[in-house]
Amino acid sequence: MNPYFLDHLKRRTFLENSFTGIGAVALAGLLGRQESLGAPSGIPEAKSGTGILGEKRHRPVKVKRVIHLCMAGGQSHLESFDYKPKLAELDGKPMPASFTKGQQLAQLQKQAGKLKCMGPQFEFTKSGKSGQEISNVFPHLQKVADEIAIIRSMQTEQINHDPAHTFMNTGSIIPGRPSMGAWVNYGIGSEAEDLPGYVVLTSEGGGQGQPISSRQWSSGWLPSQYQGVQFQSKGDAVHYVANPPGVSRDAQGELVDSVNKMNRLFGKTRHDPEIEGRIAQYEMAFKMQASVPGLMDVSAEKPETLERYGCQPGDGSYAANCLLARRLAERGVRFIQLYHRGWDHHGGIKANFEKTANLVDQGTAALIRDLKDRGMLEDTLIIFGGEFGRTPMAQGSGRDHHINAFSMFLCGGGVNGGVTHGATDELGYAAMEDPVHVHDLHATMLHLLGIDHLRLTYRFQGRDFRLTDVFGHLIKPVLA
Repeated sequence: MNPYFLDHLKRRTFLENSFTGIGAVALAGLLGRQESLGAPSGIPEAKSGTGILGEKRHRPVKVKRVIHLCMAGGQSHLESFDYKPKLAELDGKPMPASFTKGQQLAQLQKQAGKLKCMGPQFEFTKSGKSGQEISNVFPHLQKVADEIAIIRSMQTEQINHDPAHTFMNTGSIIPGRPSMGAWVNYGIGSEAEDLPGYVVLTSEGGGQGQPISSRQWSSGWLPSQYQGVQFQSKGDAVHYVANPPGVSRDAQGELVDSVNKMNRLFGKTRHDPEIEGRIAQYEMAFKMQASVPGLMDVSAEKPETLERYGCQPGDGSYAANCLLARRLAERGVRFIQLYHRGWDHHGGIKANFEKTANLVDQGTAALIRDLKDRGMLEDTLIIFGGEFGRTPMAQGSGRDHHINAFSMFLCGGGVNGGVTHGATDELGYAAMEDPVHVHDLHATMLHLLGIDHLRLTYRFQGRDFRLTDVFGHLIKPVLA
């Protein structure tokens, strides 16, 4: 017998049968034991249906699910939810140096002394009984003003699109961390038995459509069963989920069952939690073969429902995705994320902002009203907003990226509707009253789901991580 093989066999046998001392350490390192991969010591692996917390939430549960409407590209707060009469007065005049001195200004950083104010491009109307000021390019949102809580004092830490999305999704500027949807599913699981607990839909139009990386809905170092699954807005909702020609559902089921049996046997020797994640993914994919076609078939929806959303079945629009979001919510999906790529208005903001707003206004308002009519808004949290705002200073005929202030709104269970929280200075440059950080948004979201953001942790590389890192405070004034 080959001497090398004998030597290799001896070392392998030693490692596989060593359960104490250095042998156990080596085995954990080489075979990826649960502790080395980051699962919390002494805490069982989360089951997909209940999550790591099961029914034992830290806080009273206000909502069952989250729908995140992400205005990718950074919608301007100055044309949407934060009207500035003083900025209108200074339109075309030099930006006061007191606002910008020593500040990060992205591409405008080398133009000190040359910056010109750009006034709001649209009129605003005091809307609803609450009198919240909302831009006239959002006539449908104006009609649901009393349902939403506008936050005008948002702040973030990253001034370019991809890292800003990463920070908004994961609470970290470091790529590779788990997204908030993955954290939610890890914590409390999903009510959907035949659909993923975290689903992502995308649309575009109205302006420059910045690409969105799939790692924005990654599970990071959490088990992969908690990652987001992107559904396509046109054609087959999920790539490769259908059986190939000639393969029946029964045959496919036997194959999945056989593969999972082998994976379970393998898992008994490897002690790798990722194997259980892969098993769960195979089983979910098999269930999705039956559930996804019915989900995407909106032919049973009433004509007045389609008219309310302003969409046609399968048109791939943001409005159609809003309708699908409601259908996903009805089926128990825990975290639903809609990206609309079209808010990066460096130029032509007046015409392009109006185009983009027109694409999202009706669908967003319809989703809010539809959920309310079905009794679902009271246990759903809707988050609407981009990854950052835009500068009060002109960049030609548009506005540049801005991190010191921007606007978002919350809506749904546990949220006070008709409330405006926080304020920016008279030009909309900086958050001056009740600043709200991205970590605060995450903490508040988890709180409404019954989770204490300080206590939902995952051990990885010797450290307990959480979505809010070492930060985060509740946005108490918007909480009902």
